[in-house]
Amino acid sequence: MNEFEWYVPTDKEHWAQTLQLPTAPENATLLQGFEWYVPADKKQWVRLEKHLPGLKRWGVDNIWLPPGCKGSSNQTNGYDIYDLYDLGEFDQKGSVATKWGTKEELLSLAHTAKKNGVGLYWDAVLNHKFGADHREKCQAVEVDPEDRTQEISEQYEIDAWVGFDFPGRGDEYSRMKYHWYHFSGVDYNAANKKKAIYKIIGERSTGWAQTPDVDAEKGNFDFLMGSDLDYSHPDVERDVLAWGKWLASELPIRGFRFDAVRHFSVDFLRKFITQMDELNKDGWFFVGEFWKDSSADMRDYLDRMNHRFSLFDVPLVKNFSRISQGEGHLRDVFYETLVQSDPHHAVTFVMSHDTQPYQAVETRIEDWFKPLAYALILLREDGYPCVWYGDLYGIDPAGEHPFPPSCGGALPKLMLARKLYSYGRQPDYFDDDTCIGWVRYGTWDRRFGCAVVMSSAGPGVKRMHIGEMHAGEVWTDVLGWQTHEVVIEADGFGYFSCDKTSVSVWVNDAAEGRERFSEEFDTNIYDM
Repeated sequence: MNEFEWYVPTDKEHWAQTLQLPTAPENATLLQGFEWYVPADKKQWVRLEKHLPGLKRWGVDNIWLPPGCKGSSNQTNGYDIYDLYDLGEFDQKGSVATKWGTKEELLSLAHTAKKNGVGLYWDAVLNHKFGADHREKCQAVEVDPEDRTQEISEQYEIDAWVGFDFPGRGDEYSRMKYHWYHFSGVDYNAANKKKAIYKIIGERSTGWAQTPDVDAEKGNFDFLMGSDLDYSHPDVERDVLAWGKWLASELPIRGFRFDAVRHFSVDFLRKFITQMDELNKDGWFFVGEFWKDSSADMRDYLDRMNHRFSLFDVPLVKNFSRISQGEGHLRDVFYETLVQSDPHHAVTFVMSHDTQPYQAVETRIEDWFKPLAYALILLREDGYPCVWYGDLYGIDPAGEHPFPPSCGGALPKLMLARKLYSYGRQPDYFDDDTCIGWVRYGTWDRRFGCAVVMSSAGPGVKRMHIGEMHAGEVWTDVLGWQTHEVVIEADGFGYFSCDKTSVSVWVNDAAEGRERFSEEFDTNIYDM
């Protein structure tokens, strides 16, 4: 039997029963539900709830929410976390609401998401705290910022912002109060107003976590910012584990995105995940931000996490950036990436709040390349793709750094093409430095498939095989950028083209769902 004889274009339920063919799982797409410059108007939960039905229709299955715990200010994004147990419920740090809204609005969003079959992932910021309520004196030494294992001062007393009483919340949900001995380091001494990296020392403090429990960059990368939590202290471990259980009881979330996992204890994170798995027999999705351009280091981290975890594929984004700026070949786009070496634990993305313009790890990807990059993560079989809010909706036109939706408006169509047609085996045509293509053959129950071709230089064309069962069919580009038709030859081949520095996605013109590509995606998320 050749590779195409399994396909029988008759009643699919009959053939599923007769041949006992498995049903193809539906492709899932993740949306990062924010960008760095979302207005601090406390309306983001409301905006997302309003747009949930439309997002689901265009192929979004899960949304990564921004950090919803109270930060040090109601103007900030929550990575400067103050109180894990305040989801916009208590009058602390300037308001009841967080930058994103109130707890009541968050619960309403969660209800609507569940009703629409959209999962929510919580952005857990567990490495540090900001916005302490009072200072405390403690002993510390300064360390070399480039090698935190090297002490560059004698031990002396500092006045550190490490006292957390949570006066607005009191003892509601947790009685835990934080003191100097719950932290391993700080970055400011109020006694002399000096900024430095201070390692806290004392009988009740153990200093930095050891490598490889934290990453070994800069000698020891335990400290990142603010007041660094010490997970070797039983009070800290107990409180944050209790928070995980509490959050799961408050919100119907499906998973967690963990911030800055290189900087805090792997051992603790394993305990956290084990605990959460015991709470939910249906399973959670866990993904970590491991910002390092090394797939080898990523695989090592996944080994230590017993592969009960995924990571964002930073090396892939670096490749996108280089190729978009004329460095390297398109055919090598997956070279030394996580999705290439461990596709089941790679979350692929093009841009995020960290890499967008004007941010600390800004990673420039030229506008012309973004449709290609999104096709590479959305229309291939490997990896779990994450679409960025700023590319889908643009950056607020009334804000400081506005720009329109990317991909010339084609991103929703790429998402929809993933949901409808990107199934089955995947022959690759990576036989040219600047023009590549691939085919998805489809499955018995999602039989239409697709053909993708892209070029990083001049106009491109690929003769690709999509199967004799499609002979005589007329295929067209769902993006509408190629306006001619391709008639599939008797041997199952067709000539599929794209414009220069562009991409095209070819599907049977009579395929189920083709009419949906003429609909308009609502990008007016700020029109309330």
